[in-house]
Amino acid sequence: MPLKIGQPLPEISLKQFNPAGGLPIDVSIRRNVGKGKTVILFFPLAFTGVCTDEMCKVSGLLDEYKSLNADVIAISVDSPFAQEAWAKANNITVTLLSDFNRVAVKAFKVKDTRVIPEKLGFLNVAKRSVFVADKNGNVIHSEVKRDPSSMPNFAKIRKAVEG
Repeated sequence: MPLKIGQPLPEISLKQFNPAGGLPIDVSIRRNVGKGKTVILFFPLAFTGVCTDEMCKVSGLLDEYKSLNADVIAISVDSPFAQEAWAKANNITVTLLSDFNRVAVKAFKVKDTRVIPEKLGFLNVAKRSVFVADKNGNVIHSEVKRDPSSMPNFAKIRKAVEG
């Protein structure tokens, strides 16, 4: 069962491509706790149609989220190097974090063992999911999709961020 409303965001740091060059950097998923709300989006794989559409849409909404003092983080099991290449190719500007070791997928309990393997044969990717945490780092919105081709409900995400 995925992380529930009222539960705190786990204390996890994941890797992000280092824009200054060199090794990837560690980024805490709790980096906005105490400052504002946090939107965490899990997506199955970079370089796929629906995931690209979703992250391009989220990139277009970043200014709205920032004006509401919300931090937006997107997580996949892709390496930070693949994420960076994908972001550059598609003008994706949301913070992308690599869960290559499946730490976040396990902590949030969003590992997909059914849908993606049936279609592609890939195991242990994330279900398309969204979690919104309040300023204290407690989950106030949770949405986990069974179908990886289904986009998150952006109106509900916005409502959770505004509320």
